[in-house]
Amino acid sequence: MDRTEKREFVTELNQALSATSMIVVTRNAGMTVADVTKLRRQMGAAGATYKVAKNRLTNLALDGTQFNSLKPLLKGPIALAWAMDPVAVAKAAVDFAKTNDKFIVVGGALGSQSLDADGIKALAALPSLNELRASLVGMISTPATRIAGVLQAPAGQLARVFAAYAKRDEVEAVAEAA
Repeated sequence: MDRTEKREFVTELNQALSATSMIVVTRNAGMTVADVTKLRRQMGAAGATYKVAKNRLTNLALDGTQFNSLKPLLKGPIALAWAMDPVAVAKAAVDFAKTNDKFIVVGGALGSQSLDADGIKALAALPSLNELRASLVGMISTPATRIAGVLQAPAGQLARVFAAYAKRDEVEAVAEAA
């Protein structure tokens, strides 16, 4: 990379990191191309971005963002993963680390809060944003369904009472005619 490309890379990385809420720092020494491709696919499916970057350029890109606390983690061959959904990126990284021993979650940051590897694992154990939304919708719709059932029950019972009286009247009319 020449200086112009490096400046562009730092600017693009800075803009991407400024617009996100969560960054996971990983160490990926010795991973094969197939492993990295699989990891990128998993990250993409989770809505996350995965980028291998030089530490010096990453340090420059972190300037002016809320993630300055990540600078001590930038040692050795690292890569960054980030997304707007903090749980999704943490889950993707932790799940891949379980299947590949050459991929290590070093730490990360959620906003200005620094997280170690255990913090990332704890975050990954939480339900994702979509799961939380689904459970919230379920909680909201359940009482409405119950209310509708309760309101419909008296009308149904009333209809059954009317039907019973109608049948009784029919039986009485048939008995009188016979």
